[in-house]
Amino acid sequence: MDADEVRERAGSLPREPGVYLFEQDRDDKRRVLYVGKAVDLRDRVRSYADPRSERIAKMVERAETIDFAVTDTETQALLLEANLIKRHRPPYNVRLKDDKSYPLVQLTDHPVPRIEVTRDPEDGATVYGPFTDKGRVETVVKALRETYGLRGCSDHKYSNRDRPCLDYEMGICTAPCTGEIGEANYAEDVESVTRYFEGETGVLADPLRREMEAAAQNQEFERAANLRDKLGAVEALHGEGDTAVSDSAGYQTTDVLGAAVEGERAIVARLHAEGGKLVERDRHTLEAPDGEGTAGVYRAFIPQYYAERELPDRILCAEDPADPDIEAWLESEGVTLGVPGAGREATLVDLALKNARQRGGTDDESGRLADALGIDRPSRIEGFDVSHAQGRSAVGSNVTFVDETPEKSDYRRKKLTEQNDDYANMRELLRWRATRAVEGRDDRPDPDLLLIDGGDGQLGAARDALAETGWDVPAIALAKDEELVITPDRVYDWDDDAPQLHLLQRIRDEAHRFAVQYHQTLRDEVSTTLDDVPGVGPETRKRLLRRFGSVDSVRAASDEELTAIDGIGEQTAETIRTRLQ
Repeated sequence: MDADEVRERAGSLPREPGVYLFEQDRDDKRRVLYVGKAVDLRDRVRSYADPRSERIAKMVERAETIDFAVTDTETQALLLEANLIKRHRPPYNVRLKDDKSYPLVQLTDHPVPRIEVTRDPEDGATVYGPFTDKGRVETVVKALRETYGLRGCSDHKYSNRDRPCLDYEMGICTAPCTGEIGEANYAEDVESVTRYFEGETGVLADPLRREMEAAAQNQEFERAANLRDKLGAVEALHGEGDTAVSDSAGYQTTDVLGAAVEGERAIVARLHAEGGKLVERDRHTLEAPDGEGTAGVYRAFIPQYYAERELPDRILCAEDPADPDIEAWLESEGVTLGVPGAGREATLVDLALKNARQRGGTDDESGRLADALGIDRPSRIEGFDVSHAQGRSAVGSNVTFVDETPEKSDYRRKKLTEQNDDYANMRELLRWRATRAVEGRDDRPDPDLLLIDGGDGQLGAARDALAETGWDVPAIALAKDEELVITPDRVYDWDDDAPQLHLLQRIRDEAHRFAVQYHQTLRDEVSTTLDDVPGVGPETRKRLLRRFGSVDSVRAASDEELTAIDGIGEQTAETIRTRLQ
């Protein structure tokens, strides 16, 4: 869409408040590229004839239609914009992304819940945190398991056991999998753990203290010291939120927001207080609004974050968002918006700012990568790898990292044509991803950078697919042997401790893991002649195929190699050799 088309479309819009959507038509479906709000729809859309940034200019060029919706008030437009951004995930909007860098504790949604420390909780799980000290929270979870015996195994392992595992022998699990404890009694232990995380520290601290005192009386001083350290972690975990917040004006809940801008990325740290105590901390990332500073970050964050959440009684910011629409909306909801200048509240705002700035400077691996390659800072990077066994069960993986963190909801995988050609496999994988993006059939935003697992040949195959489909996204490769970074123009040999190399290695390794996992799943599902061998069950067959790669390789294995596999003795090895002859 060129400037004349934008002006022509704008001329037909009403001079009323509302939202507008730049859209792209693909196969009778419309992909929303950008959503905005306006006090005057006609004037606001007309301004896109002269885009204010290169990024917005690219969006206008890709757009083919402009849709709109009129609202009664500017406040309604504000909330509708936030909801549409969340629903359509337009690639050119400043979108809120939850930061998953802090550890959480989850109790899974299962009749016999599992407890674990995680950064990516499962759907339906009961989640506590985030916590700032991973070592401390792991100590607490271990203490909870030792005291109450909650399981830590996967659901798959839980459902396939016929005798208790080593955790039971070590005293950190009561083995509900084999009925050593009934579900009703197990549920009581889960309730005790829940009470601890909801603030009843004594549920865990009191038995630890009694055990520590008994150890000291028995002159088991080393054990008593270990219990003392564990008790300190248990009591300190809730102490993370002991900073006081003034509630003298009757505020029951307060959110304190601090924002920092790092290049094209913005971080918002939120401290949540209830009854005068900080009880929750989290961080969120956005694309930095063009030329609007931290005030613009608050303007983008507040409506998107709170549109689908319960509002606190008060919001404190380090800077005034300077948006009458936001102020009017919050006031209508009974929320006080403030910018404290001194006192206890100002100290809390400083703490929020410190949290927001935590990942700046030398820790910004994406910024280092951008500087090293001479490109814009890549907030969103997708990694690609292929896996097969001599061409069989060929699969491709496509993983996504956003601001250096895995975005697992955006992982994809694909079965490929069975061919023993790594270049052809990579070309097919990239052609699939690019075609879906160009045709608007992929609901994910376009990435800033593609990372190919392989060398110059794999990168060339990927670039052929990009050129063929017309998908304009830069691509580089990371070769395994010497860890060389390959671009279309040159090869980089960075130091082993280079932060930008570490980022690429994490993405490459995750793409490889995801591809191999899928390949093994497909390979293990294939029926083989091993199915008819007495003494070789499904699990043993999987171990054989994972170790040797194919039935032919199993046939060629020696007795020593076969008996090295768990579950295979000399008699079973002889049976395998006889049946596979």
